[in-house]
Amino acid sequence: MEQSGSPFSAPQPRPLPLINHVPPRPHTFHLPAASPVPAVPTWLLDSALLSPAPPPGVMDGPRSDVGRWGGNPWQPPTTPSPEPEPEPEPERRSRRGGRSFWARCCGCCSCRNRADDDWGPEPHRDRGSGSGRRRPDSRGSDSRRPGSRASGVNAAGDGTIREGMLVVTGVDLLSSRSDQNRREHHTDEFEYDELIIRRGQPFHMVLHFSRPYESSDRVALELLIEDIVYVDHEDWRQEYVLNESGRIYYGTEAQIGERTWNYGQFDHGVLDACLYILDRRGMPYGGRGDPVSVSRVISAMVNSLDDNGVLIGNWSGDYSRGTNPSAWVGSVEILLSYLRTGYSVPYGQCWVFAGVTTTVLRCLGLATRTVTNFNSAHDTDTSLTMDIYFDENMKPLEHLNHDSVWNFHVWNDCWMKRPDLPSGFDGWQVVDATPQETSSGIFCCGPCSVESIKNGLVYMKYDTPFIFAEVNSDKVYWQRQDDGSFKIVYVEEKAIGTLIVTKAVGSNMQDDVTHIYKHPEGSEAERKAVETAAAHGSKPNVYTNRDSAEDVALQVEAQDAVMGQDLTVSVVLTNRGSSTRTVKLHLYLSVTFYTGVTGPVFKESKKEVVLAPGATERVSMPVAYKEYRPQLVDQGSMLLNVSGHVKENGQVLAKQHTFRLRTPDLSLTLLGAAVVGQECEVQIVFKNPLPVTLTNVVFRLEGSGLQRPKILNVGDIGGNETVTLHQKFVPVRPGPRQLIASLDSPQLSQVHGVIQVDVAPAPGGGGFFSNAGGNSPLGETIPMASRGGA
Repeated sequence: MEQSGSPFSAPQPRPLPLINHVPPRPHTFHLPAASPVPAVPTWLLDSALLSPAPPPGVMDGPRSDVGRWGGNPWQPPTTPSPEPEPEPEPERRSRRGGRSFWARCCGCCSCRNRADDDWGPEPHRDRGSGSGRRRPDSRGSDSRRPGSRASGVNAAGDGTIREGMLVVTGVDLLSSRSDQNRREHHTDEFEYDELIIRRGQPFHMVLHFSRPYESSDRVALELLIEDIVYVDHEDWRQEYVLNESGRIYYGTEAQIGERTWNYGQFDHGVLDACLYILDRRGMPYGGRGDPVSVSRVISAMVNSLDDNGVLIGNWSGDYSRGTNPSAWVGSVEILLSYLRTGYSVPYGQCWVFAGVTTTVLRCLGLATRTVTNFNSAHDTDTSLTMDIYFDENMKPLEHLNHDSVWNFHVWNDCWMKRPDLPSGFDGWQVVDATPQETSSGIFCCGPCSVESIKNGLVYMKYDTPFIFAEVNSDKVYWQRQDDGSFKIVYVEEKAIGTLIVTKAVGSNMQDDVTHIYKHPEGSEAERKAVETAAAHGSKPNVYTNRDSAEDVALQVEAQDAVMGQDLTVSVVLTNRGSSTRTVKLHLYLSVTFYTGVTGPVFKESKKEVVLAPGATERVSMPVAYKEYRPQLVDQGSMLLNVSGHVKENGQVLAKQHTFRLRTPDLSLTLLGAAVVGQECEVQIVFKNPLPVTLTNVVFRLEGSGLQRPKILNVGDIGGNETVTLHQKFVPVRPGPRQLIASLDSPQLSQVHGVIQVDVAPAPGGGGFFSNAGGNSPLGETIPMASRGGA
């Protein structure tokens, strides 16, 4: 049997109708020679997003905006346990309302009424309202929809079994993780025992009949052929759909940090969580075949605003009521917590939102990657420029600087066709779950064609103006004049979207994807894209009346410093003219969050520099640890504002430079071989780089197929002290795996480590070890194995 619409499926020529699915429980079907067999429901991973198309005649009505629906009152959904205890089969079948696993994705199995196919309204605003209530769409009454083909059928249509009639007495879906179906469909990693297959590939089933099959009998299946997310590269499919871990990049363009993230899309409970997200938003099954709609819904539901979604964003620096975003090492703990409690999880920042989005979309079968944009602009007034205001002395006017430039920002690319756009805009689409600005009244962003971003076509949906400004706007410096007006004194054309990277296919190297987002900086095509976009912004005449005198060039350099050490920043001035130039230079240093929000200036320097023709002069400013330590905020970033005025020709110099203090890594060592089902041990070593005690230190450990999310409370670690921990775990799946750890304390965060673990199959050739329940994520107090001095 073949269906299509998967990253793994080749395009098919035309759609065929889809008849109703029936539950996988044993049923008797009365099948005359001319009657089709109802299709057996399965988990369909791809653009169908784990649901069938609506029954014939049940279609979605028109809607003004993808991701918002009106219709029947929404009821708080059930929050099933991510690690359910198995029940005896008779009890599970007899419990009224205890719907089968299949009911979560099959419209007829969930017995939804015709009215349930409408787009539901937004959820109630109670954060915890999902707990303890039954899911109306997937765990409701067992009564059948009138006329459903899930009931027995025959030539007369009355359900009567007639003598000699061919009757289906059983269906074997060959659903074991070691069976052919699961292997060929690349779903054998899912820690579930039900059949999970992808559209567009043949699959196998065995039908058991009441009598021998005869040549005059007719058995037919009618399937929907649909392909909108097909990826025509096997290595891309392996990376962007099947890879359970990846690299996320952060820091600054000149000081790139990287961390390993456990996506864990095949872990037990994650698939339930992904369906729960769609159910909680009230998304009807009929809409789940549209990746544009689904990705837009996911971008809204991964953040908690509007709809009590998965993650609460927090950029305040105070994480006392939750988890520091830097402490997370993967998506699994977050998604299972949301599924288990129905409450939004505290806290997330951009890389956490993006990591969870990658997990959800890969789990649902969409090719997805996590992308980092360095020097990412946040345009608040739709001018499509980054506007920075200064006083008469070129000191920043922070109360006017509402636009900001993030050191980095992380979002997602997902692959799909865009039938809702003109031709030429298929392929990678930006989806951003970090809540920054609203889109049609909801905190969501995308999907937005990368091709439209590249060419400044900001009128294309969705949210192209905002994303274009993030990657390719100009930084415009405005100086207050004596009469109170503001004048453009400098335009920095290469300051935004300076580097856009993602993890490379098949390796842990960086892949520079800047070229697919923008034309080469300064090229005619790039300037045309910028000016095209700006013409549709709120300041279309921003590029008129610019001063052109630029004899003196300015460059900022910062040494690669480690947290706890002194550092030096330098400004290099070069006179490219033929006459002497005198520069009055001002340096202002402040700490900054990675989002561009700055603290007060804690050090400044002023100097007059005389430059002979062709000369270069370096102006340095040393910064001691004791000066910046009281000011530090998340991720140890600092912002140097440099401004200057050339006396002879009135040229204005302006530059903002962000740099960060590096944090140490955790060292992980595997002690012995790793085998499925057998206990093994890992050693974690950490040295405190600070001369102060780290208090309330928490380690996190996680790895798909290795270790369920685990929290380790280790207490305090003294200044410059080295500690060693030992942890045991039991691998549950063979193959190359990533074990990831992090450390967090109020004094130090952004500390990570990772080790690759090559897991051998269990003795006797067993491929999998049944341990879906895994280890408890609850915290435990762990004594140090050893302590040492500096």
